Amino acid sequence: MSAAASLPLRDVQLPPSPPWWPPAPGWWLVFAALVLVVAAIWVWQWRARRARQRWLELFDAEVDQAGSPVLQVAAIASLLRRAARRYQPGAERLQGPAWLAFLDENNSRAFSDGDGALLLDGGYRPSVDAEAVQRLRVLARRRYLSLLTERRR
Repeated sequence: MSAAASLPLRDVQLPPSPPWWPPAPGWWLVFAALVLVVAAIWVWQWRARRARQRWLELFDAEVDQAGSPVLQVAAIASLLRRAARRYQPGAERLQGPAWLAFLDENNSRAFSDGDGALLLDGGYRPSVDAEAVQRLRVLARRRYLSLLTERRR
């Protein structure tokens, strides 16, 4: 008993706290998953931006190649019909006011009552005002892109 009494008593020794670096393997997996998600979102947005850019380049190239204002109106009408077919199959067959109403966006009557009405007969006229075609081009370019990028609800 004298040997046990001679030992000094000490308090409980706690192990050192774990270091913050390197993190546990689970945190590496979380970090890798986060990097993959961010990279996937970035690639998706980059591809969408690139597709929009190509569509606009196609629109501009086809309208520029048309030459005269009458042919430009016909080219714009053709491009809008192709985009409408992609947006809603069968929409490219609409005629007259129904076609213009389809092209109108969210409470806008820019095609039915505005510059877009030139699409109905502008491609068949002997001559068309170049300024009217330019206004139609701006309007149609925006709608062309929205038809290609929006998803039908």
